[in-house]
Amino acid sequence: MKILVACEESQAVTIELRKLGHEAYSCDIEPCSGGHPEWHLQEDVTPLLKQRWDMVIAFPPCTHLATSGAKHFAQKRADGRQQQGIDFFMLFANLDCEKVAIENPVGIMSTEWRKPNQIINPYQFGDPYEKKTCLWLKGLPHLQPTNIVEPPPRQVLSSGKTIPFWYSNCGGNRAKARSKTFPGIAKAMAEQWAGNNT
Repeated sequence: MKILVACEESQAVTIELRKLGHEAYSCDIEPCSGGHPEWHLQEDVTPLLKQRWDMVIAFPPCTHLATSGAKHFAQKRADGRQQQGIDFFMLFANLDCEKVAIENPVGIMSTEWRKPNQIINPYQFGDPYEKKTCLWLKGLPHLQPTNIVEPPPRQVLSSGKTIPFWYSNCGGNRAKARSKTFPGIAKAMAEQWAGNNT
């Protein structure tokens, strides 16, 4: 299949799809960090969506959509950044393609558009981390857990709120580190959506 993995600089899903023999391409405005620039389209994805793809797996930016940034929503609504985020997300939702998956954290798209088909966590796929991940699916099955492991205890903040421990221990560029797809989920996406049995 010819598959576009949109807004993916890590190439985690693209590499797993290539292992299965698919013509898969990652696309992002940033250079890829996955080590395969020959499979990376470093450009705005919008014109590419006019091409014919057998499947599109999209990871649109969540900066203006995720509820983790809710305290900034009023400003983002006022200056138009949130609407830009919604409009970009909806490019994938309205895409003329039989198989589409859109990934995003818990955020406003559940009310702006519709609830996700499912919510998964890395610990369901062998990576001992907690990160609620929403999937909106068209023409694709729900991901089935492959290896459920125990995530570490949550970190308790001075406010009394808790967050996944790794959020505060992921190094310099927290947003970039937190946006990467975990290996177990990437492998499950490739094998369950584009494996030999599909």
